[in-house]
Amino acid sequence: MDITIRVIAVIVVPRNRKPTAGTAWLMLIFIQPAVGMLIFLLIGNPKLPRKRRKIQEEINDAVKTGVEALPNQEHQPGAPTWFNSLVELNSNLGALPLLGGNTARLIADYDGSIAEMTRELDTAVDYIHIEFYILSYSPKTEEFFNAIGRAVSRGVKVRVLFDHIATLRSPSFRRTKRRLREVGAEWHMMLPVQPLRGKYQRPDLRNHRKLLIVDGRVGYMGSQNLVDRTYLKKTNLRRGLKWKDLMVRVVGPTVDALNVIFLSDWYAETGEIIALRLDMAEAVPEGTPHVLDCQVVPSGPGFDGENNLRLFLGLLYAAQKRIVITSPYFVPDESIMYAVTTAVQRGVPVDLFVSEEGDQAVVFHAQRSYYEELLKAGVRIFMYPAPYILHAKHFTIDDDVAVIGSSNMDMRSFGLNLEVSLLVRGASFVEEMRGIEDDYRAMSRELTLEEWERQPLRSTVLDNLARLTSALQ
Repeated sequence: MDITIRVIAVIVVPRNRKPTAGTAWLMLIFIQPAVGMLIFLLIGNPKLPRKRRKIQEEINDAVKTGVEALPNQEHQPGAPTWFNSLVELNSNLGALPLLGGNTARLIADYDGSIAEMTRELDTAVDYIHIEFYILSYSPKTEEFFNAIGRAVSRGVKVRVLFDHIATLRSPSFRRTKRRLREVGAEWHMMLPVQPLRGKYQRPDLRNHRKLLIVDGRVGYMGSQNLVDRTYLKKTNLRRGLKWKDLMVRVVGPTVDALNVIFLSDWYAETGEIIALRLDMAEAVPEGTPHVLDCQVVPSGPGFDGENNLRLFLGLLYAAQKRIVITSPYFVPDESIMYAVTTAVQRGVPVDLFVSEEGDQAVVFHAQRSYYEELLKAGVRIFMYPAPYILHAKHFTIDDDVAVIGSSNMDMRSFGLNLEVSLLVRGASFVEEMRGIEDDYRAMSRELTLEEWERQPLRSTVLDNLARLTSALQ
């Protein structure tokens, strides 16, 4: 049986898989054939079921048809020479175009973000679309749920999506569902793992997106879940951990594109098709300062390619002046490591912001295993101090291009999670984000190579062992 499993594994495992991932799986199966094969059968397929991928293909075709009907877009002049080719890449992968006539504002205050989104719900007259990886009812989010109830009582249609497993692992899961029923929202769980009900896929394929759309007039997206900033988990409370995130409020045609992401996920979970036109949201009035060009980029196992990875690589290789990356879980594949270190070798300064303390032990140690190589290449690493978990996910390229969204720079976000990123072109937006980065820098401690080389051997061993697990996709 052992020999049979090994022979089958050599044939099956490497097919259409990255060599690093294939090697890691084969090592596990060769060491423990029965156990390794069982784990591979449970989580070895990094794609959603064929039915769900077919839904994504249908959505992409519908969006492309809608894009063809759009009038010619007016974009801000002076784009870098490489920018249009990157926009075409995103359009080919994710179907959504670059849209002009937007404004955007960053929100770095965690509780203030929840309060602002709550106030936005009270302005709704037609519909509210809510989609969060984690949605949890608690004293901090109670008023948000109350605002949903007020909206429903006004006749506003409220649709809610949340990830099944992520929200299940959070406190108050049953209370959250009960409160949603009480306020009258229509809600569904994303990627439910309910085999007895015929709903099953690889259990660690998750929908990691965070979105709020109100009347097609205003949208919110970014890194923050709708949950208390401690996540109310006993281990977090004992350690005093608090999350620090970054959201962006968008007005303009890009709100329609964000709504496309919500409606595609709604269709995937419910089978209900809700008509949407990409020309419903109006551009901001002529003469509005700091107008931006934006492109929404969806990614995840429903797509054939790793859309976010390709976007990030394109930006890293295009940068000419400066790169600043913020990622709570920086566990890159080889291509990202080459792009980051090559940028420094090309003379482009690279700053990386990470948390000094981690909330997920294996991921935290896997991330640490890359520090030595990054520091030797010349990347400056800034460690945001405990007890805060710097959970924001964004980076800036040169003077007028930035990305913000739900995607980490790790192999999980590239291949296993459904994510959404927002590509923004506009010097005013990058300047605002640079201010956020400067605040991080003022709070953080820079890690030096000399300090890192004083790490005890046990830490190095633990980091490198954790690194091996990151390839098991």
